[in-house]
Amino acid sequence: MDHEGRRKRLAERLPELGVEAFLVTRLPNVRYLTGFTGSNGQLLLTPDGGVFLTDGRYTEQARREVPDLRRGVYSGEFARAFATACTDLGVRRVAFEAAGLTYKAYTDLAATGVELVPTVQEVERLRWVKDPDELALVEAAQDLTDRAFEEVLGRLAEGVTERELALELDCTMRRLGAQDVAFDTIVAFGESAAEPHHRPSDRPLRRGDVVKLDFGCVFEGYHSDMTRTVALGEPHPTLREVYEVVRQAQRAGVEAVRAGATGGEVDRAAREVIREAGYGDRFSHSLGHGVGLEIHEGPTLRHEGSDVLPEGAVVTVEPGVYLEGLGGVRIEDMVVVTGDGCRVLPRAPKDLIIL
Repeated sequence: MDHEGRRKRLAERLPELGVEAFLVTRLPNVRYLTGFTGSNGQLLLTPDGGVFLTDGRYTEQARREVPDLRRGVYSGEFARAFATACTDLGVRRVAFEAAGLTYKAYTDLAATGVELVPTVQEVERLRWVKDPDELALVEAAQDLTDRAFEEVLGRLAEGVTERELALELDCTMRRLGAQDVAFDTIVAFGESAAEPHHRPSDRPLRRGDVVKLDFGCVFEGYHSDMTRTVALGEPHPTLREVYEVVRQAQRAGVEAVRAGATGGEVDRAAREVIREAGYGDRFSHSLGHGVGLEIHEGPTLRHEGSDVLPEGAVVTVEPGVYLEGLGGVRIEDMVVVTGDGCRVLPRAPKDLIIL
């Protein structure tokens, strides 16, 4: 990973922000800029590099993962270490991540006398475009997700509960090599599939149920995210119809993805298919989001969204239709934005699978 190059790109923003340094505290951004994977680390970035700060639990880990930066290890309050680092570096005006500090942390830092300048999405915008190393890790995470889906399909049988199947998915992804699950796995049977973010329950699977599976994993810090809807036995005729509508909408959304398109344009392409089929009010969420070091990051694909998709971004395309009391269908792929379209990452089929 080119951590130094990433830091240089952020450092180029310092004059425009009117500051001498940038304090990075959000851990995904710290990892992006330094490679550090621990639970407590901060980067005070200057044009000449700056200093990486952590506590004594991570002395050796920081030495191993952040070999190319000056490192400072502190005990006690971070504010004191921050003030010392600012004095050593000769900086008095520092940008910080508005989303990365609690109010107490902010007041503690402000009390040091260093002038603090809030910023929003500075590092996150850099992260939108994935470099080849990042894309390889996203694809590896997706490969594990595909393999887990293939295995779990064979375990769908009458009587298994949502909770049991969710645990099976989580364990399968870990057994295949995932470090963690990407988010709380969603498993929804029958009428439960009408809830976009259903929490798995003890509801048993019955013949005729649709089965909505929304899941992903983490590999070397990078996430995957995929949704498939299948059926155990022949589903209700309306859900068969809805499945085809969602499949066509998902295809329209994927076909609308390209570098330079806005998230609103892509959302509209998929949403229009659902609206024309008469289910417009049953698609209750945005079409998609970026995926990388976080499961939800930019750019976003939402109604009237203005985010412009850059080449190299990874986004989801996930339309859904939800019918209360009956069930629901969602189909989701991660795609890599290219100059003339996109590349779909999952290999799992999107035709309706009836088991």
